[in-house]
Amino acid sequence: MFRNRLAGITATTLLLLIALVVAGCSSRWQLMANQPRTNPLDPSSVFSDGASAQPPQPSTVPRGYLQDDVEFETGKTAQGTPVTTFPFPITLTDLQRGQERYDIYCALCHGRTGNGAGIIVARGFSGPPTFHTDRLRNAPVGHFFDVITNGYGDMPDYQAKIPPRDRWLIIAYVRALQFSENAPISAVPTAIRAQLESSTGPVLVSTPTPGSAP
Repeated sequence: MFRNRLAGITATTLLLLIALVVAGCSSRWQLMANQPRTNPLDPSSVFSDGASAQPPQPSTVPRGYLQDDVEFETGKTAQGTPVTTFPFPITLTDLQRGQERYDIYCALCHGRTGNGAGIIVARGFSGPPTFHTDRLRNAPVGHFFDVITNGYGDMPDYQAKIPPRDRWLIIAYVRALQFSENAPISAVPTAIRAQLESSTGPVLVSTPTPGSAP
């Protein structure tokens, strides 16, 4: 009987000791989590102007914002004119990625085929021009990059939403759409060309599954 009581007291004491240790550790962890800090627009006695938020120092660039490739980052040459070629080779995987991004960000207004008749336009919003005019077919790729980056007319800028490489991939897909609407018969593979010339109905062509790009 005495041994059972002693065992009970010992177990209770042990539990109390564990609780005290855990409480002490939690308190220390909380002190580490709640270190002194300043909130936005809080005053500060550290700096001479009394502000806690200091402007960036001249000639400094935030991490990840170093634009050391002007043509890739802006779509323009060092002289400020739109570039006429892509800054890197475009692969089939790039086109698939471009289609995926286009369908997410662009098709709502520009339409899935680039005809300017997207679902937003069907709801009464002003429509963009079709990509299949001579003016836009002949426009340099840098023009499209500038429009995506900075916006144009009723179109907002997508600089914060679409990273530079994805902008280029969207433009590559737009070029593919333009080519598909104005391609000469000589550009069609021979087997499909024969079917196209002998058929009045739609021609079924095996294409990559949309959205299969990483």
